[in-house]
Amino acid sequence: MMRKKYFFFDIDGTLIPETGGHEISEKVRKALEELQKQGHFCAIATGRGHCEAEKIRKSLGFANMVCDGGNGIVLNHELVLLEPLPYELCLQLIAECEDCGYEWGISPEDKCSCLTPYRDFPGFAHMDLMIKEGLRAEDYPQFMKVFLSCPPGHEEKLPTLKKLEWCRYQDHPCIFVEPADKAKGIRYIIDYFHASYEDVVVFGDGKNDFSMFAGEWFCIAMGNAIPELKAKADYVTLSASRDGIVYALKHFGWI
Repeated sequence: MMRKKYFFFDIDGTLIPETGGHEISEKVRKALEELQKQGHFCAIATGRGHCEAEKIRKSLGFANMVCDGGNGIVLNHELVLLEPLPYELCLQLIAECEDCGYEWGISPEDKCSCLTPYRDFPGFAHMDLMIKEGLRAEDYPQFMKVFLSCPPGHEEKLPTLKKLEWCRYQDHPCIFVEPADKAKGIRYIIDYFHASYEDVVVFGDGKNDFSMFAGEWFCIAMGNAIPELKAKADYVTLSASRDGIVYALKHFGWI
């Protein structure tokens, strides 16, 4: 009998194609169904917030998830952990943005929304943009994500960025300040189920997957992954738009 594996899948650029679509292909869905029928464990590991990722988790029939870049944990369909960003550092960063004339937005709660005082702030595919004139970041007790409209190459003007995890997604003009330690969340779940790290398999494509590509388990990079992640991978499959997950699962005989 095949040894049980514990699979963790990134969403954007991994489950969802890198070509700009918003849907998981039917081939990938059927492959994941078969993977679970074979007795394997399947979970999401995403930088998306819990509120954003829940619909996808449920649609795949997964009971477990790492979300919020490792700061959120869903176990057996229940949210058991959701940690915010470092509060004082976020306030410092927003103050630096204001000094430099860069617009900013915040997600202070586990909701699919971005609050900003700027009318021309860039929008997001998965979040509602809410304009609030006179918005003051210090009026909120926590931040789940912070968004900065800082041009590429100008990051050095925001020294507090060096103390926080951040990334840019594709061609979006904003910096996303969000947790990026998916490995922490994976370890939490594996320890909870008393499983072995050696049986973990992760799929990813982007900068926020670096921590997830750890030495304790098997790492698969999508064909569309950034070069730095491919260099860390144990195996590189086809791109997400070519159903790279299906290709890898069949290649290793897991389905």
